[in-house]
Amino acid sequence: MSNPGFSGVIYGVVLLFVFCGLSQAADVPFIAKPGLFDQANTVSLGLTLVPGTETVTIFRPTAATDHYSNNVVMVAFKGWLYCQWQSSVQNEDSPDTWLAYSRCKDGRNWASPMTLVANLGTATCTSGGWWIAGDTLVSFVNVWPSSVSPRGGNTWYTQSVDGLIWSPLKPVMMANGDTLEGVFEQDPHALPDGRIIGAAHFQPGLIVAPIYTDDPSGVRGWVRAPFPNLTHTGTNSREMEPGWYLREDDAVVMTFRDQNGTYRRLASVSYDRGQSWSTPVVTNMPDSRAKQSAGNLPDGAAFLVGNPVENKTRIPLAVTLSNNGRIFTTAFALRQGGADLQAQQYTGTAKTLGYSYPKSMLWQGYLYVSYSTNKEDVEYTRVPIDSIHVDDVQSQYIALNKGWNLVSTNMNPIDSSLDFLFSGLAVNEIKTMDSFWRAGQNDAFNTLKTITSGNGYLVDMKAAGLLNVAGVHVEAQYSASPQQNSWRLIGCPLQSAALFSSYFGQRNCVEIKSFDGFWRPNGTKNSIFYLEPGKGYYIK
Repeated sequence: MSNPGFSGVIYGVVLLFVFCGLSQAADVPFIAKPGLFDQANTVSLGLTLVPGTETVTIFRPTAATDHYSNNVVMVAFKGWLYCQWQSSVQNEDSPDTWLAYSRCKDGRNWASPMTLVANLGTATCTSGGWWIAGDTLVSFVNVWPSSVSPRGGNTWYTQSVDGLIWSPLKPVMMANGDTLEGVFEQDPHALPDGRIIGAAHFQPGLIVAPIYTDDPSGVRGWVRAPFPNLTHTGTNSREMEPGWYLREDDAVVMTFRDQNGTYRRLASVSYDRGQSWSTPVVTNMPDSRAKQSAGNLPDGAAFLVGNPVENKTRIPLAVTLSNNGRIFTTAFALRQGGADLQAQQYTGTAKTLGYSYPKSMLWQGYLYVSYSTNKEDVEYTRVPIDSIHVDDVQSQYIALNKGWNLVSTNMNPIDSSLDFLFSGLAVNEIKTMDSFWRAGQNDAFNTLKTITSGNGYLVDMKAAGLLNVAGVHVEAQYSASPQQNSWRLIGCPLQSAALFSSYFGQRNCVEIKSFDGFWRPNGTKNSIFYLEPGKGYYIK
């Protein structure tokens, strides 16, 4: 059986086609469920708050204080909550910038801002995040010397055992003994085995690359991983300010701001604990082209925090979740626009309205997200983890060979349009018995527009790939139609293989064929025997 004039159908499916091919470079690490965000709703994107969501203001400027705050990062250490941020009189990254911090016991009554790193005079300092090394709290400090051109910096650190007395600044060191000639724009996190993974924006300019260390101190032993940056102009990479999470297959997925203005997150994946990375790809996850955050809940669910909008507006602030790290199916608002967004009190250079540069952490049953509101108010929002429900999604993986494949699926769809399903997949053509779809052809000439559950599809591939069918399993029994005189296509909606004889006999079948063989009721030379998930069949 190799007749390309027929096509196979796919049974009730949330079809995400991820073309892995023969290398990691083509892997699309994740997608967002189509329609998850209502872009026409500029206040909330149609998202609601999780029950129990709380917002706390750590610092709000007055006429007597600095008016600019950004890069807000929290950590829990020895029973205290700590928060650091960069502070300046009025403008972003101005020469008077210094690092402020505050702490509290109950999460509500925060101390007045204290000095973490004073203004350095010949260099600007910005917050690089926290790390806990045993009984020591480490603060990473990005130092931007005014003499460095193109603009770039180094990562230094200060540490404390009591959160009050801090050591002099020292440089963060690479494994080869060099100082780290780059800045942290997102605090690093550890894999379950203890390896610490982060990213730095290296000189000259700001060229991002993942980094890792096996030194638990977090201040030495860093290795710059080989990273295939996308083509860019100037001295800054297209990828910027990443976060990362673990996928269900233990792959590390790093997500980036895209400086090319796609207003989509870029993503790269590592299968070897951060030592090598795939070429970044554009995902369908909306992003305001701002710093964002990512991580995993205690049950392994992956989350992304940011502004999932298709423009530069940093409203609303949302958390988007996936139970497998491949399909993000659920989203909740953390902060909304409208009445939820307080008025900006003071103007200044680059003082963007909305919720900027969120960072996230887990502590005592809550997801904490810290951020700057209107780049002046230092705030956090926390969500009870027990109140977070992630819409369930499973995956069915179907190997596709180069050439013709006869397939089906047993999943329920999120989006059945072929343009969505086959985005990124090296496919030539898809056929049914009476319609077709060809890649690159004017859509007006394609008679097949969507996938309909209940049939099989013939799929012609330019190269081998992996079909990841993600969604909710069909919970239906197979129902065989009465015998017909002409050939037609069927698929397998079952969750496990079943004998053809369980559903077919002389009353409703003359013959079943696939690319692997044939089956006839009461036949003595049959070469196939089972209706198998993922496969399609001809039946007469």
